[in-house]
Order: sequence, then structure tokens, then C-alpha cells
Amino acid sequence: MGTPDFAVTSLHAIREAGHNVVGVVTVPDRQTGRGLKVTYSPVKQYALDHNLPLLQPEKLRDPQFLNDLRSWNADIFVVVAFRMLPQCVWAMPPKGTFNLHASLLPQYRGAAPINWALINGEHETGVTTFLLNEHIDEGNILLQQSTPITPDDNAESLHDRLADIGSRLVVQTLQGLSDGSLHPHPQPQAVNLKPAPKIFKPDCVINWNQPGEQVADFVRGLSPYPAATMQMLDSKGSPQQFKIYQVQFEPSQVCEVGQLVTDNKTYQKIGTTNGFIRILSLQLSGKKRITIEEFLRGYNITDWKIIL
Repeated sequence: MGTPDFAVTSLHAIREAGHNVVGVVTVPDRQTGRGLKVTYSPVKQYALDHNLPLLQPEKLRDPQFLNDLRSWNADIFVVVAFRMLPQCVWAMPPKGTFNLHASLLPQYRGAAPINWALINGEHETGVTTFLLNEHIDEGNILLQQSTPITPDDNAESLHDRLADIGSRLVVQTLQGLSDGSLHPHPQPQAVNLKPAPKIFKPDCVINWNQPGEQVADFVRGLSPYPAATMQMLDSKGSPQQFKIYQVQFEPSQVCEVGQLVTDNKTYQKIGTTNGFIRILSLQLSGKKRITIEEFLRGYNITDWKIIL
């Protein structure tokens, strides 16, 4: 059971390991864009490409869906980046239902663990397989594996690495549950738990009244999706919206919050509480992503101002 590319990696690994995938559950098709084009989830596309039986329920308690699911006679359900399951689903298979989560539980329970680990400046994260219960991300742990977060990581690179590590952990978990060698244990009682709630558009606005290191972590934690945002007033006083993808922090004791410094050719820097954030890659609303040099060739921002 899964939806995005992160889940496809595990589904592929399960099949490559020789396990019999009796069926796949994913979200219903959606209409997107101005033309309302029907789009499939990546998991559905994989299922179609490999002729796997497929269910796409609107409601997980729908009697027809539950009957169809039960008819597969699955020994176990594997959940990767899907939806919160009701008990009538996760309690169905004899060997239970387990989930792959992209953090070292109990830290970063929630929908966006990869983003929040980067935003908070963590130096390590990982993946966890755990048995589902009635509470979100609180079930008994099966296996965990950690990985360092490097200074060059952003949400994309960390996502891809955790998807790969997680797919191998899913296969190990299936093997351990199959042969009885794996014994679940409760999650540790941790102090100062850090949550990972879903990120919405208002959450993506850069706060320049922070240390530069935090701003840089915020940008890479949201890059390339959903992307950190900022606004500037152009020379006519009109607000311009930007997505910011890559930055570099330059410590300085001589700067003001929101101060804009540029040679209008090769660099653009914005002041924080303890230095400058140098913008390296950005996207003006309605345009494509470009480097700062490309942007400055098209715009004179000498008298532009940052909207705090």
C-alpha cells in the first residue's frame, strides 16, 4: 500500500527479492492542471507496468474494498507512504501490517520526516519498520537503520537515499517476519520528541529574523519540493514571489536583517541576524528555475527590497 516514488522503490525491492505480491493498493486517480488531465500515482503506474492486481479505494472502510482486499488472502500488508489505515484494514492479515517510516522513531512522527530532519539541522536520520496500531507512527518497532545527513544534502538527495535504505529494510523485515526471527519491541520513551507535521504553503516562507544557519537548513529542507519562498518589492513597488532552492551562509557581524546586497551580475545576498544568505538558485513565479547569475542578467535589482 503506497502512493509516491518513495513507495515504488520498496515495491520493486519486494518483487526483486522473490516475494509474491498478491496485490497493490494506492490512491484514486486525480485530475490535475488546467486541462484536468487524469494522473496516476507512481505506485499505480508500477503496478500497471508489472500486471499487479490493483485497488484504488476512495474510502478505506468501504465494504466492497474490504471484501476485495480480503479475497487476496495476503499473509501481510506492507505500507509505505500511504494513508492512515483503520483497524479493519491493518488487523486483517495473519502476520499483521507494517509500515516503513523515514525517520528513527520515535523522533519525527508525522507526514514530513525528511523535510523536518533537515530543517532542524539534524546530523543523522534513518528509517524504521514498525507494526501498525491505532496510533499514528507509534507501533512496535521491527527494524531500524541510520544514515548521516551531510552538509550537501537537501530533501531530494535525502529522500532518494532513505528510499533505497528503506527498501532493503522492508525486505529484511519481510524475511524476519516470515521465518519468525524478528521480534517487535515498543518504541523508547523519548524526551523532547520532535514532530514532523505536513508542510503547507504558508509554512514555506523564509524567516529572515533567524541565524543564517537556520535559514540555510530551512531552504535545503524544502528543496526542491515544496521549496522555500520569499518576496521582494521591485523598483515599481510591486511584490515578486520567489522559490529558493539553493543558498550558502556567510557569517558576518556587519549586516542587517533583510539587507539586500548585490553587484547585479554574479551574486545576491540577504542579511540575517548573524550574516548573509547568498542565493545560488531560485525561481521567479511563473518562470523556470535558474541560477542567480542567469536571474541577474535579466533583472536589475539594485533598488529592490526584501519583504520581511
